[in-house]
Order: sequence, then C-alpha cells, then structure tokens
Amino acid sequence: MKNGEDVIEVRGMTKRFGELTAVDHVDLTVRTGEIFGFLGPNGSGKTTFLRMLCGLLRADDGRGKVLGHDVIAESEAIKREVGYMTQRFSFWEDLSIEENLDFVARMYGVKNRRQTVQESVEELGLAERRKQLAGELSGGWKQRLALAACLIHRPKLLLLDEPTAGVDPKARRDKLLADGTVDEVISRVGLTTWEVKGPDLAKLADELRKTSGVQQAVAFGNSLHVSSTDAAELERAIRPFRRDAYEWQQIPSGLEDAFISLMEERSPHHGKTS
Repeated sequence: MKNGEDVIEVRGMTKRFGELTAVDHVDLTVRTGEIFGFLGPNGSGKTTFLRMLCGLLRADDGRGKVLGHDVIAESEAIKREVGYMTQRFSFWEDLSIEENLDFVARMYGVKNRRQTVQESVEELGLAERRKQLAGELSGGWKQRLALAACLIHRPKLLLLDEPTAGVDPKARRDKLLADGTVDEVISRVGLTTWEVKGPDLAKLADELRKTSGVQQAVAFGNSLHVSSTDAAELERAIRPFRRDAYEWQQIPSGLEDAFISLMEERSPHHGKTS
C-alpha cells in the first residue's frame, strides 16, 4: 500500500463471550509505515482484538477494513497478507527450525520456497540452529522462530502479540531505546512539540516533513504533533504554516513523541517520521 493510506481502519469492533464483553466498540486507524502498541493488563482484550483484525476471530459488532479487505466478509484475504505472531509458541516441536519454516512456506504457497526459507533463517540469526528441533529451543529462540515464520510470506502488515515474551534479558536490552521514568525519558530526548488542528492534516504533515527544522510530524487522533530538539529552528520552520485555517499550540512533549524520536534515531534510514 502507498504511504499515507490506511492499513487498518476499523470502527466499533466488539467481541462478547457470553455475558463478558472482551472488546467494547474499539476504533482504530493505522496508516502505512506507522507502528502502534497496545498496552494493558492481562485479560484486557488485546489478543482478542488482534485476532479479530487478522481474520481469526469474527467480530460480534463493528465494521472496517484491514489492507483494503472487509474485516468481516474478507477474513481469508486478510489472513494471506498479514503476519500474526501469537502469544504462545504454536509450532511443531518435533520438527527442526528449517522444517517448521518450510511447512509454513508451503501453507502460504511461497514461490522459490527453499531459497526463501534459507534467507529467512539467515536474516533472523537462526542459521547455526537450522537443524535443531523446535522443542529443544529456549524461549528466546522460539520467539525468533515464530517471528521468522510470520515473515516468511512477506506480509504487508505485522501483528505481534507479546513479541518479547520469553526473550532473555540480554536480547531485551538489545531492543532497549531508553531507560528511566517517563519524565526522565521525555526530558532526555529534549523535544519541543507543537499541536496542530485543522483541515487536511495529512497534506500538511507531508509538507512539514519536507521542511528543514522539522524532525517529525505525526498524527495523534484529530491533531498533528510537530517536534524538534531545536526549539528556535522549529519555530522558524513552522512560521509559514501558521495560517488562519490551522490552530497551533505549543504543548509539553509526551512519551509517544519521545518514543517516535528514539525509534527514528535507531532506524538505519534516519530521516523524517511519517
């Protein structure tokens, strides 16, 4: 899908199990290139919602599209284009890493299957263990296998349920962006942020991202957060855009703004954030 298009656009997604409402009229919009995380305690409905998005569980109420497919009527099409990593390890423990990946590739009808499996094993650092039985793997290595399996068919969308569960502390530290309290992390990143409201924010965001002095322009609900670590440079950059049609207000930077900035710094293609 093209940049700026909605990968997920659902409204009122609801799932009930008897008298229990596990997911209660949830709305979600995710555009190409965006990363979303669900935070919440066990039993709050995160897994149920993900399973509805990827076509494994039918919603009792709600509507919308995932990758352009109707979330209710076209679940089979969604399954073919989504990579879903489950919370629990669900592969064949009496098959090797390589055999598991080959089986999954067969299920998806992957072309050049052997070459694709070989590339997947190498990309996820599994080459030296390719012949090891899945049942003999530690939790962290099982997670790597699970990730390789959900990427094998080159999905357009990834849905990861507890992706670091069972991962050893060293591997978790390798993914660590920052350490400290919320206030400490925000302060350390040192962003200045402006909130913008008004019409056609997607077009405005595209223009801002091309402007020197703007480090990130990110959609937050019905507003846009425009940020930089250089307050003076940012103010000069946004001055031409402060037209009557838009409402600009400087706001305290939040954890989400800091997280996006840290992710962008870690990215090998360091540049403007979408």
